Amino acid sequence: MSQPVQGDYDEIIQVCLLAGKIMLQNGGETYRVEDTMTRIAASYGIPNSHSFVTPTGILFAADGSAPQAMLTRISERSTDLRKVTIVNDISRKIAFGELTAAEACRLLQEVDADRSAYPGWLKIGAAALASGCFLIMFKGVWSDVIPAVVTGGFGYMGLIYFHRWVTIKFFSEFLASLVIGLLAFLLVTYGGGQDLDKIITASVMPLVPGLLITNAVRDLMAGHLVSGLSKGAEAFLTAFAIGAGIAFVLSFY
Repeated sequence: MSQPVQGDYDEIIQVCLLAGKIMLQNGGETYRVEDTMTRIAASYGIPNSHSFVTPTGILFAADGSAPQAMLTRISERSTDLRKVTIVNDISRKIAFGELTAAEACRLLQEVDADRSAYPGWLKIGAAALASGCFLIMFKGVWSDVIPAVVTGGFGYMGLIYFHRWVTIKFFSEFLASLVIGLLAFLLVTYGGGQDLDKIITASVMPLVPGLLITNAVRDLMAGHLVSGLSKGAEAFLTAFAIGAGIAFVLSFY
């Protein structure tokens, strides 16, 4: 593609930043975000671009007749790999020359504004079912499947509810694990379950930050030490919150 005119630089950089922001907010790896932004810029005629991505911000600069850099702040992060897939598809269309910068910006804005997600009841049901499956995987007895399903479902329900009232992720995860530990303890105490350890272990699995741990390792292996260590620290805090909530309950057992 030919060199963009001066007025196009802002729009191209905006497309790159928006694509990177959506990917980073929804579970994309740091190296994948940087690679996508660089490829988009190159497809629009800016072969020499530079990006610096951390879990809390993106800095992007494009070389041209009037070099300029822009920064976008990442304040919230979640997991929605559907949006990551859509952005990847848009970037491929850009690489094939099927989208102009204005069209790509419009599509990315629609993706960013899309708030549709799986309903809460479906997430809770999936977490409950997964808890029961994890219990069997951990060699638990079949009679403990229902208690694991109940505690796992209520625990994830608590996570959703507490997160609405407590903005700090650590405390919502701590309270959710507290609900799991307390409910599992009551079920076992009153004959609703047999193996407390396996019920608790299976029920907290939906809370475990598996994607975060995976991305931290992949970023470290790709040489992104700042992002890898940051994501690793976030995963450690989540694991600590889960363990602290369970330990608090077990201290009275």
